[in-house]
Amino acid sequence: MKKKKISIILPVYFNEMNIEDTVNSLMLLPPQRPDLDFEFMFVDDGSGDASYSLLKSFQARHPELIRVLKLTRNFGSMAAIQAGFSKCTGDFAGFIAADLQDPPELFLDMLKILETGKKVCLAVRSDRKDSFVQKSFANAFYYLLRKFALRDYPPGGFDFLLVRREVVECINQINEKNANVMNLIFWMGFPYVTIPYVRRAREKGISRWTFGKRFKLFIDSFVGYSYFPVRFISICGIVFALSSFVYLMVILVNWMNGNVPIRGWTAMMMFLAFVSGTQMLMLGILGEYLWRSLDESRKRPSFIIDEAS
Repeated sequence: MKKKKISIILPVYFNEMNIEDTVNSLMLLPPQRPDLDFEFMFVDDGSGDASYSLLKSFQARHPELIRVLKLTRNFGSMAAIQAGFSKCTGDFAGFIAADLQDPPELFLDMLKILETGKKVCLAVRSDRKDSFVQKSFANAFYYLLRKFALRDYPPGGFDFLLVRREVVECINQINEKNANVMNLIFWMGFPYVTIPYVRRAREKGISRWTFGKRFKLFIDSFVGYSYFPVRFISICGIVFALSSFVYLMVILVNWMNGNVPIRGWTAMMMFLAFVSGTQMLMLGILGEYLWRSLDESRKRPSFIIDEAS
């Protein structure tokens, strides 16, 4: 009987100082599950250091376990994860950062859950050993994401998970740029199980997860999964338009009662109130159409079938 396989995807970007420790940690997993085949897929995301050459040397030592993908340039960690999903062959597939801040041994516990029939297991951060500023930014981000984009999203967030092959196939069918893979998996709606853990502090190397990349993730998450910004503009447009038209009537009544001493002021203010109100209303309408055009252009499926009998 053919063994089932688990694929673990690791995006790599300037991680030469962590690669040896990461590989050694991963090599502890196969002996604990000899009934499974393992596939460790490292995706070099345009690293400018010795990461790729180190990965190739480890692949030469463990060709049956390690696969290496090399992207032409730095496309970002989400694109690297998508590349790994497109090439992995496991019955189960997951991803984890290559800096060992997340514990690879947790994959074994996640695997036991999926073997019961569940399709998604999320390792959710109950706490993180990061600076106060990093924690504050993360907490604010996930609060806003839960409130305005993805309801019931895990409060601590996650970027470490394991899914069954069916979920991988769904991800591979969605060819979407600027996609956040974690948000995409959560959006699909498959029932999931969470495992809490404490994220460790980075011991080696410097994180390349800059403020600019965090900000892009924030924007992508809200543009990709929430219509709130566009709807907010639409509501503002309606409110400002109504207010402008009411103000226009007030000016007209005052003029008719002779309460406007400056000649020409009434006509000018009525014109400005009418034009500004109309403009705000039109911006709101255009925003609603733009959101729908954006939603159609993604080619995201209208539904995902979990089971059929």
